[in-house]
Amino acid sequence: MTAAGVEPNIRILDADAKTAGAAAAQLGCEVGAIANSLVFDCDGEPLLVMASGAHRVDTDLLARTLGATKIRKADPQLVRTATGQVIGGVAPTGHSSRLRTVVDETLAQYPVIWTAAGTADSVMSMKYEQLLLLTEGKAMSVR
Repeated sequence: MTAAGVEPNIRILDADAKTAGAAAAQLGCEVGAIANSLVFDCDGEPLLVMASGAHRVDTDLLARTLGATKIRKADPQLVRTATGQVIGGVAPTGHSSRLRTVVDETLAQYPVIWTAAGTADSVMSMKYEQLLLLTEGKAMSVR
């Protein structure tokens, strides 16, 4: 990450921060500034979606936009295999191989966004542009 110009500011949250709302309350930010790392099964391949915690991902819209037949929530085994991390702690980077990534364009409205940092209780801050750079993600509407 430092090679990409991102100096991670990592914070450890309380164990009860299992939702974007709980994390936002602990960090003192809007829930929309929490970038949830969601792994989906996109026609048999993993797809990482960095989505604002303020709303849910519309998988039908995402499938149409990406030209996919079907996008569905990945099972825990696919998440672990694709990322090397557990659900609830998937970081936007640091996976065993680069994942196709979509970044929710609504995250751009926040001066600082928070993502998981590889464990269920850790988060790190960055700017939207840094998230795009780190993930080589495609900015698009996901709802």
